[in-house]
Amino acid sequence: MRPEPIEFRSTQVYPLPMPVARAPEMDIEAVYRLVETERAAVDELIKQRLASNVVLINQLGDYIVNSGGKRLRPVLLLLSAKAFGYGGTHHTTLAAVVEFIHTATLLHDDVVDASEMRRGRDTVNALWGNEAAVLVGDFLYSRAFQMMVEPGNMRILEILADATNTIAEGEVMQLLNCGEPDTTEDSYLTVIRCKTAKLFEASTRIGAVLCGRPRAEEEAVARYGMHLGTAFQLVDDVLDYGAADAQQIGKNIGDDLAEGKPTLPLIYVMRHGNPAQVAVVREAIQKGGREYIELVLNAIETTGALEYTARAARAEAEMALTAIAGLPPTPYKDALRTLAEFAVQRHY
Repeated sequence: MRPEPIEFRSTQVYPLPMPVARAPEMDIEAVYRLVETERAAVDELIKQRLASNVVLINQLGDYIVNSGGKRLRPVLLLLSAKAFGYGGTHHTTLAAVVEFIHTATLLHDDVVDASEMRRGRDTVNALWGNEAAVLVGDFLYSRAFQMMVEPGNMRILEILADATNTIAEGEVMQLLNCGEPDTTEDSYLTVIRCKTAKLFEASTRIGAVLCGRPRAEEEAVARYGMHLGTAFQLVDDVLDYGAADAQQIGKNIGDDLAEGKPTLPLIYVMRHGNPAQVAVVREAIQKGGREYIELVLNAIETTGALEYTARAARAEAEMALTAIAGLPPTPYKDALRTLAEFAVQRHY
């Protein structure tokens, strides 16, 4: 049975700054060291399961594995499982599954968006063409589904199948919003909660399910993942217009504008800018490209759109922290708290 649709909040949720509560003393490197053994097992599993008799798949697989990235979703699954006391091995298999699903969405995203750079490197579609990128993305999806049956847990299959479907719906909603300057904040938040935050939510939820935790605990850690994923995307929106240079964020500044995507900074200008600013942002969204980038950047700066978007991200991170407040105190809970703080303080 398909789960009930997520209920999304009103746009009027970010009126004041909401600083994230300080996490215990732990930096992001310490978070990753905490699950270093499991991460190594996940990386090895990814290499093994990417292997194919098809030479092109192996070539692209090697390129993808070595393309960097924070592997954040697998780490979230590992931390969630350990926070609930998991002692088995299925968490590493499922961590590789969520990384495959995530990577497949990126490959397809880059084709749809005609992106040429990701994580500071040429995209797969830029090097090998759209056909290869789409088909290897399909290979990753199918490999993920082969692997997700291994734990023999129908609840986990349900979570991952639902997440994959919701992500696809989010992609289609984003496509419909491209070039649409009248996109509302509610509509945009729905897109990012489907497209980006859903896999965060699934990753953290699986950790609780593996341990057979009560549904209330499962829902709590799932809310943490959903709010954390939303915060991450909102900070990406800030960095798309506020980063110092392309190398800092691993893609070209203003890529979202070039694709006609009405992200939250632009939506804010449309609501609060003067008539001239609204007119230029409207035309920039409708036409795409970078023709109006300087005027748009000026409108974003003078209206405080980046500050508003950053405040929205901080509010989401605060809600993520609140969701896991009842978890037993462990280093893994501390790590989850640190990730919420990192989400809104990062510059890349």
